[in-house]
Amino acid sequence: MRAYLLKRFLQMIPTLLGITFITFCIIQLAPGNPAMLKLQMASQGEMADTAYAKQIIEQTKKLYGLDKPLPVQYLLWVKRVFTLDFGTSFKDHRRVLDKIAERLPVTIQINVISIFLVYLIAIPFGVYSATHPDTFADRTLTLAFFFLYSLPNFWVAVLLIMLFGGGEFWDVFPVYGISSINAESWPLWRQILDRLWHLALPVVCLTYGGFAYLSRLTRAELLEVIREDYVRTARAKGLSERVVIFKHAFRNALLPIVTLLAFLLPAMFGGSVIIESIFSIPGMGQLGFEAVLSRDYPVIMALTTISALLTLVGLLLSDILYAVLDPRIQLD
Repeated sequence: MRAYLLKRFLQMIPTLLGITFITFCIIQLAPGNPAMLKLQMASQGEMADTAYAKQIIEQTKKLYGLDKPLPVQYLLWVKRVFTLDFGTSFKDHRRVLDKIAERLPVTIQINVISIFLVYLIAIPFGVYSATHPDTFADRTLTLAFFFLYSLPNFWVAVLLIMLFGGGEFWDVFPVYGISSINAESWPLWRQILDRLWHLALPVVCLTYGGFAYLSRLTRAELLEVIREDYVRTARAKGLSERVVIFKHAFRNALLPIVTLLAFLLPAMFGGSVIIESIFSIPGMGQLGFEAVLSRDYPVIMALTTISALLTLVGLLLSDILYAVLDPRIQLD
């Protein structure tokens, strides 16, 4: 196990460098640069062709280090990252880690609630459908979940705002921000209820597609396992159906579901650009979207690097859980 973990950690280094290098190159291929964008925002394009404007652009590039060759820029960035320094934002000159630290708790709150609800709903429905195949209930659940999975979340978000956010019907839930005005002066229990009240609609938009997919995946995997010989042998021994399903079959059906762990960690960090933008939630998704629009290279690189690292860690955790769930898998 130790040798395997050491090998995987060593493999992460070139993989992470490759991801960051490709991201760095793609960013440079995007039209425009922070210096030109700042000048256009300041002068609204009136000075774009003057000699003074070109001088300002060159000075801004020198300030941001954009006047150096691209390989030098990348190597300097890698050197700072090894000291856990992602630099300062081109947009407001704040430390990138400080901006991430402000947005990350909001995104984690939303995603933890969403992931918990996804598994809480999907696993029981998936097990029920697998143990009652081709029944009216199974067909109804299959149709309903396929219908939910096909709905785009931005359309559902707009629909929920119209129905429950004071659009044309009921004004039940807020559709802006994550807390009420002066909520920080309220008691803790009231702040928690207010936060849940504000996150109700975004959580619905982030949940329905996930549990629809996971439920169908659980059903398919459990159906395949139930047909195995060792499950029939367990039933022939006289074991109860509950013991056969949850002790013998369900454990092996979990292997493909565990693979989703590789994507849960970066999802919890990255957030949802569309949902956070629609509901004006100050999370990681909105931060990444704003960074792309403003050509904020340090923020983009920081978000990409951390997401890639969390994906690699998720893959490692998935492999370890494979060995825990199935003793036949030997990591060494």
